[in-house]
Amino acid sequence: MPSDLGVITLYCFSRNGQTDLLQLFQYLRSRFSNNNSNLSSLQRKLNYFFRKQEYIVQAVTHKSVSTEPRENYERLEFLGDAIIDHVISENLIREFPQGDEGLLTQKRSALVQKSFLAITGERMNLLEYLTVRGSVDLTQKKVSINQLANMYESIIGAVYLDGGIVPCKRIIEKTLWCHRIEAWESVNYKGRLIEECHSHQLKPPRFVVESTRGPEHRKIFQVAVTIGKERFAPGIADNKKTAEQEAARIALEALALSD
Repeated sequence: MPSDLGVITLYCFSRNGQTDLLQLFQYLRSRFSNNNSNLSSLQRKLNYFFRKQEYIVQAVTHKSVSTEPRENYERLEFLGDAIIDHVISENLIREFPQGDEGLLTQKRSALVQKSFLAITGERMNLLEYLTVRGSVDLTQKKVSINQLANMYESIIGAVYLDGGIVPCKRIIEKTLWCHRIEAWESVNYKGRLIEECHSHQLKPPRFVVESTRGPEHRKIFQVAVTIGKERFAPGIADNKKTAEQEAARIALEALALSD
């Protein structure tokens, strides 16, 4: 709101105060009318209408607009991330009744990775609803990917606070889960990491089995990725290939976040 207060100050100290105040009123009415119209459009898209509109306002507000934690989407993003993990995990348990932990982890990772959440956010045109200051360059691919994924998570977090888990499940199933086959068929984290390192002139990634545990027929592998001198958090799974894929996914996420 600071920008609007600045406009008010300028108008109030102008010579032609009465006319300018009328123009100011029309400006503010237009601004907030457009904002409300946008939020109504987003809620129609979700097929969910908020009882407390402040949640959806917060869910689309970038921290460049307000660093106050209760006024930007970061807390809701944190919550939404956990809700999405929960819903996807529950659906996977039902879809793969015989699936082991490694399989379930790999399937979930494919769906909840930032790049696929961003694809989901792009399908929903979420950037159209983002309130952000001009200092954030949304034309940069990695910036827009992060914003789309963050917004999807924050909106889910907002829905949870406003209406609980049931509408969250419905929205996630309608917008994310329904594209699970696409996510599963397109994932090759290890190959993508090798390509990213090559395109950014980094040293090729090295995959190292740091440890194994458990009986021979149920071994658990811990695999870490190193790029140059940097070691990333390890991937853990019940076979080496899946652990490598998980380690590569973690490294890709870390590299994206560090830009």
